Amino acid sequence: MFTIVELPVWALVLMGLLAAVTAASHLLFPSVRWFFRRRAERVVARLNTKLKRPIQPFKLAQRSDMIQNVLYDPEVIRAVNDRAAKERTPENVVFETAQRYAREIVPSFSATVYFGFGIRAAKWLARALYRVRVVNPNREAIDAIDPEATVVFIMNHRSNMDYVLVTYLVAGDSALSYAVGEWARVWPLRPLIRMMGGYFIRRKSLNLLYRRILARYVHLSTREGVTQAVFPEGGLSRTGALGDPKLGLISYILDGFDRDGPRDVVFVPVGLNYDRVLEDRVLVAAVGDARKRFTFRISTVFRYVGRHFWQRLTGRFHRLGFAAVAFGTPISLKQFLDKPNEDPATALGAILMEEVAKSVPVLPVPLICWYLAAADGRIGIAQLQDRFANDVADMRTRRIEICLPDAGIEAAVTGALRMLEARGLVYLTEDMVHITDRNPELIAYYAASIAHISAT
Repeated sequence: MFTIVELPVWALVLMGLLAAVTAASHLLFPSVRWFFRRRAERVVARLNTKLKRPIQPFKLAQRSDMIQNVLYDPEVIRAVNDRAAKERTPENVVFETAQRYAREIVPSFSATVYFGFGIRAAKWLARALYRVRVVNPNREAIDAIDPEATVVFIMNHRSNMDYVLVTYLVAGDSALSYAVGEWARVWPLRPLIRMMGGYFIRRKSLNLLYRRILARYVHLSTREGVTQAVFPEGGLSRTGALGDPKLGLISYILDGFDRDGPRDVVFVPVGLNYDRVLEDRVLVAAVGDARKRFTFRISTVFRYVGRHFWQRLTGRFHRLGFAAVAFGTPISLKQFLDKPNEDPATALGAILMEEVAKSVPVLPVPLICWYLAAADGRIGIAQLQDRFANDVADMRTRRIEICLPDAGIEAAVTGALRMLEARGLVYLTEDMVHITDRNPELIAYYAASIAHISAT
């Protein structure tokens, strides 16, 4: 018992490390977690005094608790049992798969990261790249929404900048929860998006068990009043035009909604548009290829950021025109369901996309591109300016959302042509504007963003 035992140094060091980790996990880590938890609670308490819609307790719950809440839903358990029986696989094996899906979906929101870093970064990035404008804040209608209602912003999807732009613009109202596609499930985006409250979804998954778990998470977050942002088109528009709504998340919200419950769900349509979409060439190149997937590469980001800072240092950087947002008329789900519909999800999706379409702002570059596309690639400068002025006056009469520089119509036309010329998309002669042979499909792409407005 008291015999001396000789051990190699590496074994002694390893035993010491294991003992230290064990001691820390039982003594130190719980205290550290408690310290940071208390600190986070104080941060949230201060934030909730400033936000119009306080952060809901569900959003602040422990991630492990949320995962368990999702997994032990009767519908999820039934889906686990059905899959086990169908595939003749042990239930515990299928349940492990369900756990993997839940961990993949459920976020780990951090108020410190969201408001301390995320909002500041979103504001800096949006304003560094664009001239950001809220064309119609619709403040009175949005402020009139019941404070206890769950607010869901329904937006068209033009660019990955959409996340950044809307996060910054609604920062004074609440913290948003986004559904994010698989493209962002890479380091360092994945942990950052989770802490920002985003949850990852497989948009084309036909797996019943996966859909049950996703539906359960959406039910819980909607029931508990978490403010959300949904892109009903599913992915980025590759043609520039508004797409048909994908009804997945909308159906989940409908299926989990309690018409007799105390909490309403209010959809707020949001229209976004840009004079320059960062991914436009990539999107246009993928038109017609349903198998094309967009992947995030950190090297691409570093190259872009490096080029951006170099242009700023050398004084050659010019912002990418306008990034404009308009908020539409809120739609109460309770009021919508008071009217009979054979297929509520389809009817609601159509109404929401119609309201989003009404909210999409008309910007100088898309309007110029519309004229060029309609004129088969060439138009007189004087004709273009006259048509621009007449259409702007008409749109204002019809209360169509439109965003122009303060300097007026002539400055809008001149600035838009300069942007297109700098990108090599048009060239100017003495009295004509011509489309070049370099990416003429980009002209059609930007024209399509307002085709539903300009055609009426």
